[in-house]
Amino acid sequence: MGDFIKFLGTAGARFVVTRQLRASGGVWIAFQGTALHLDPGPGALVRALSSKPPLDPATLSGVALSHRHLDHSGDLNIIVEAMTQGATRVRGHLFVPQDALEGEPVIFRYLREHLEGLHILVEGGEYTLGPLRFATPLRHVHGVETYGFKFFFPQGVVAFVTDTQFTEKLFSAYAGSDVLVIHTLRLERSDHPDLLHLSVPDAELLIREIRPRLAILTHFGMTILRKKPWEVAERLSERCGVPTVAAHDGLVLDLGSLSVRSGKAQGTGG
Repeated sequence: MGDFIKFLGTAGARFVVTRQLRASGGVWIAFQGTALHLDPGPGALVRALSSKPPLDPATLSGVALSHRHLDHSGDLNIIVEAMTQGATRVRGHLFVPQDALEGEPVIFRYLREHLEGLHILVEGGEYTLGPLRFATPLRHVHGVETYGFKFFFPQGVVAFVTDTQFTEKLFSAYAGSDVLVIHTLRLERSDHPDLLHLSVPDAELLIREIRPRLAILTHFGMTILRKKPWEVAERLSERCGVPTVAAHDGLVLDLGSLSVRSGKAQGTGG
């Protein structure tokens, strides 16, 4: 498949995840022989192995976690166990916020002993995993310690604006992104203090300000699923003048061309 990013899940809100209306397997990044699994939520192991062609977690070089919430970390331990060959080898790297290791840690202690490297994410941090380079430009406004990512590829920068309340700091943090992946949980904004997530109007502000070559919406809640995310994306494309697509389970971003190709029909899992 060459160098690619594959969406193993596009579920956002707890009810979308618990009912598996969309899968919650996170994102698989493959670049020059190095593979990184980002946010392996519930079902990530099954989604990877049932992918076409299969994606084998035993071949991973690393796992990265934007934050500790269950929809992002549910399969973290089994994915790390697979990466370390059933915890029989010291292998692979884990990139997590500090609070993922504290209180009720989301990664078992015995697995940490089998990692080549355990790396703590910080605002402004820069990281390498073989040929893969990425940064965490900003600590997001969310209920727990949360970071977004900018990945640097020869063809351009692919940014993941993960879970967060909207703030104008996002503009400068993700400036220069060629592909902007936006966790767009809600159809409309909410003033509820517990709903620290981006909405479609927030996504529109980000797209208009940053002007990426391509915007990808993902991490959908119920309100946006009911309105058909692909139709929402089409309207954003028309309003912003930036090609915008709604991710579906199985969507692939080709890192050679920075273009997307479909794994399955829109609105389905896979």
